[in-house]
Amino acid sequence: MNIPKLLPHPHQRFLKGLFRAPGHHSHFTIHTSPPLGSGILCAQPLTPPGLHCAKWMLLSNGLRRKLCVQATLKARTEGLSDKEQRLVDKLYTGLIQGHRACLAEAITLVESTHNRKKELAQVLLQKVLAHHREQEQLNKGKPLAFRVGLSGPPGAGKSTFIEYFGKMLTERGHKLSVLAVDPSSCTSGGSLLGDKTRMTELSRDMNAYIRPSPTSGTLGGVTRTTNEAILLCEGGGYDIILIETGIKRGIIEMADLVAITKSDGDLIVPARRIQAEYVSALKLLRKRSGVWRPKVVRISAKTGEGITEMWDKMKEFQDLMLGSGELNARRRKQQKVWMWNVIQENMLEHFKSHPVVREQIPLLEQKVLSGALSPGLAADLLLKAFKSRD
Repeated sequence: MNIPKLLPHPHQRFLKGLFRAPGHHSHFTIHTSPPLGSGILCAQPLTPPGLHCAKWMLLSNGLRRKLCVQATLKARTEGLSDKEQRLVDKLYTGLIQGHRACLAEAITLVESTHNRKKELAQVLLQKVLAHHREQEQLNKGKPLAFRVGLSGPPGAGKSTFIEYFGKMLTERGHKLSVLAVDPSSCTSGGSLLGDKTRMTELSRDMNAYIRPSPTSGTLGGVTRTTNEAILLCEGGGYDIILIETGIKRGIIEMADLVAITKSDGDLIVPARRIQAEYVSALKLLRKRSGVWRPKVVRISAKTGEGITEMWDKMKEFQDLMLGSGELNARRRKQQKVWMWNVIQENMLEHFKSHPVVREQIPLLEQKVLSGALSPGLAADLLLKAFKSRD
């Protein structure tokens, strides 16, 4: 996901093979982007064919978008029962008023796999998106929130960093939301990291909201509903969104800022050496931006060294990328990619849940495992069964 990314990552796994270094430090990479870009496009005519085109031409972009949103909302809300409408209205009103309980309930709703709750979630999200766009327009088109992604393996110091960094931000008047994408156990289904329990002070801060989100099998990455949760947090007034994930192959190459952690005490000297090695290694990577080159800093969540300076570099990155238009361009591209990811996921779920396909999957999987069928032929048979369902 093309969000601001802060990657805590043991250095010996970073750009493996380019250099060797001792194993006491960890690293963060930051990759940032603005809030959600374009909303849902509406092509439904509001007047009979042949007439609506001329009328649409007379509308400004803002009014045209507003009418689109209104039409989309109307179509989605007509099928709601009174009870469902009251629930959506309650969550929406509470959310934009900054009620944490409503934010928590709204995120639970968008994370639900129940079909009807998914529909309710989309109605709520569309209302929040409309509100979000209005607020962004009042802010002269500038993003309402700064997103920062933090990625790295357990033990890299992510939670310790977030605790110190988050307290610093709330003391400066910011509202911080931490979305911890928590890897789930393949055996028990339970979450592995339990980040909220390690951020005791931050979890008690009324200007901070921490939400663990089990991945249900998507180890290391963001979940299907992460994007929606970000939108809800921004709708709730949080101006800094921190998304914490596990390490993923190739994520370092997306880094905008690398932070060498645990740079204190006897580790300061090796931390400086590793910093120099990272600076050299990052020069080998292809340039991803016309206005920004990845930076390498040393920090310590124990002493606080370097964390203020790191925040200053993050703000510098945001200002440069917004000024050049690159940040908004990344966001628009990301929204398109995210749309197709959701379509692919839902189509696969629909495919696997079809009665005929579901019945044949175990048999064909067994034949593939035994070598009786090639994977390609088995896939063709399942696709033919799906296509001939009617």
